[in-house]
Amino acid sequence: QVQLVESGGGLVQAGGSLRLSCAASGRTFSRYDMGWFRQVPGNERDFVAAITWSDGSTRYADSVKGRFTISRDNAKNTVFLQMNRLEREDTAVYYCAAKASGFYLPIYRSGYSYWGQGTQVTVSS
Repeated sequence: QVQLVESGGGLVQAGGSLRLSCAASGRTFSRYDMGWFRQVPGNERDFVAAITWSDGSTRYADSVKGRFTISRDNAKNTVFLQMNRLEREDTAVYYCAAKASGFYLPIYRSGYSYWGQGTQVTVSS
């Protein structure tokens, strides 16, 4: 079992930056691939980014490529999402997710076994 707690959300102007953190506890964090998803009320939970345990390979949604960066610190059991050049369309609740390490990074919600409670990100114009 892995417990995930997100932090770092808030209100920011368009063009600004935020850094989300996800602290993990429970089983050995470093053996889990990690992902970030986001959800707007009434919509599906959409993939944002993910990173492997094995070699730190990453995968991004096209909508955030070049603006967001996912990283992890296994020593601190934490995964980060650096969000730059934020747009109003980035407004959502952001969720951290984890799955047992594997050979690929899924972009579907069902590919991840553990979830945090979410943190709100609001981008104003």
